[in-house]
Amino acid sequence: MGIDWEALHTAATSIMRNAYAPYSQFPVGVAGLVDDGRIVTGCNVENASYGLGLCAECGMVSSLAASGGGRLVAVYCVDAEGTALAPCGRCRQLLLEHGGRDLLVMGAEGPVTMAELLPWAFDAQELHERGTAS
Repeated sequence: MGIDWEALHTAATSIMRNAYAPYSQFPVGVAGLVDDGRIVTGCNVENASYGLGLCAECGMVSSLAASGGGRLVAVYCVDAEGTALAPCGRCRQLLLEHGGRDLLVMGAEGPVTMAELLPWAFDAQELHERGTAS
């Protein structure tokens, strides 16, 4: 499957405009290509209790699940200017769970894999190897 990075950038930039970021003034949008060809999106949603804010990637993964699931193949996350953003640590773990180590994430210098963004990751494979997952 080819990856249309421009389509992902456009979708991420578009959804970023729906972000709810009254506290940080830092809207974020993200778009992900699913293994069946769908594009799912999400934007950040802040809360007066700062720790309860939701990152854009959380919304995207929720959209992935709500629209039938699947595996993420590629992800593009942007700020208000449309510049590529790296996911935070929590979101890297979330993306790993729903895309795996080969998931491509657009970075400032081009796409990188989750394996590069989250080396020595703890994931379902680790649980299976240890015999603790069904």
